[in-house]
Amino acid sequence: MSFKVTFIGAGSIGFTRMLLRDLLSVPEFKQVRISFTDINAENLEMVTALCQRDLKENGFNTEIQATLNRKEALKDARYIFSVVRIGGLEAFEQDISIPLNYGIDQCVGDTLSAGGIMYGQRGIQEMLSICKDIREVAEPNCLLLNHANPMAMLTWVCQTYGEVNTVGLCHGVQGGHRQIATVFGLDKKEVDIVCAGINHQTWYIQIKHNGNELTPMLLDAFEQHPEYSKTEKVRIDMLKRFGYYSTESNGHLSEYVPWYRKRSDEIMDWIDLGTWINGETGGYLRVCSEGRNWFKEDFPNWMQDPVLIYCNENRSEEHGSYIIEALETGRVYRGHFNRVNNGTITNLPKDCVIEAPGYVDRNGLTMTFIGDLPLGCAAVCNASIQVQRLAIVAAVTGDDQLLRQAFMMDPLTGAVCTPPEIWQLVDDLLIAQEEWLPQYEKSIEKAKQRQSTEPRLVTKKSSGAARLKQKTIEELKENRAEAIKNAQAADKANNRPARST
Repeated sequence: MSFKVTFIGAGSIGFTRMLLRDLLSVPEFKQVRISFTDINAENLEMVTALCQRDLKENGFNTEIQATLNRKEALKDARYIFSVVRIGGLEAFEQDISIPLNYGIDQCVGDTLSAGGIMYGQRGIQEMLSICKDIREVAEPNCLLLNHANPMAMLTWVCQTYGEVNTVGLCHGVQGGHRQIATVFGLDKKEVDIVCAGINHQTWYIQIKHNGNELTPMLLDAFEQHPEYSKTEKVRIDMLKRFGYYSTESNGHLSEYVPWYRKRSDEIMDWIDLGTWINGETGGYLRVCSEGRNWFKEDFPNWMQDPVLIYCNENRSEEHGSYIIEALETGRVYRGHFNRVNNGTITNLPKDCVIEAPGYVDRNGLTMTFIGDLPLGCAAVCNASIQVQRLAIVAAVTGDDQLLRQAFMMDPLTGAVCTPPEIWQLVDDLLIAQEEWLPQYEKSIEKAKQRQSTEPRLVTKKSSGAARLKQKTIEELKENRAEAIKNAQAADKANNRPARST
């Protein structure tokens, strides 16, 4: 089989390399053409060199087309992976630090809350531009596989406004599935699940072992588990209050709802600092920054390390390669996908992007009818969906009034800030991120004028309730294995095998 696969944002530390290994572990894909594109020439060069070395050692004659010209990379592509981070770590740092001055303490800030909304404002405009290029030069009826956050917002925009067939892909369902099996002392393959909701707020509404429903025993199993009872306090509390376990990590989930991070003196009651994903303030920013610094420093050693071996046993649980395999070969694949709802979940809006089970074969990707979510779970999702809707329309139209309303309706931001504080916060973020927000040009000029002429509300500089110090290169060198693990964690793909076999 010969077709073209393009990776946009291919300069990611490890994600691109892992996805490529997954794809080329399919025996029929020996002749697949590969194209990488990124706006950072240095990152693109390093990742291409690693991947090209893997290809050669695995017996492939494929020459990666690496280019800074996005249209050139997209020309004739049948499948396109998006792993972009618009604004890079500079904008990401602002997503965390500026809201923190207003008391909004985020762990990740890439999906909802103040950081996630701004991440969406940057990403939506760029994804619309990418979709325009796809429509112009890619293969007709190509498929965009979006790994970029905010997942639901970007997938919604690409499908509805960008007019490109898009599926959003996340590994949160697999991670929670593994936890559920663990608390029951079972292997993941022994536990059958149905998970439904929206990305990062998807609920395990059915959990079965040998046909027996395990949900009634789940709370006790988590509360008795020696590790998860300490590291997943938010998820366990949500399970206690709503009756169903959520896919998302403790740190992620804590910033999507109004209850667990609104008082700085109580945040430590709900999180764990053993690993960033359990709730550390700015935790994902820290590991991303450390990971990027380490990758650049240690890159020569990565080039000497064992290559990734392309074989089915080493494939990760990321959905992308299995979707492409199913579409091209007809081998049926079942996964959990982010798609426009269209009635899959009947008590969520038809036009929003939901996450639910689906099947893929040569005929395409078909979602499984769910019906109504449990009412409480649907209420949590609907609160987020309305924030997404406001943020999407704001980003598409450049309407800063809608953007401010999105901030007001955001559960955590609304729990912490007053309306005047939100108005000032949005001004601060728009001004700081001006270079990535062309749609807000007029609004930013007005914000600058307000900032320079009107009295400011008092804000408080804060490092956060649970902030850990970013490690220096010298500190990372003290434990290379740990530094490599940290660099991999920056991709949030902790459900894949190690770098080497």
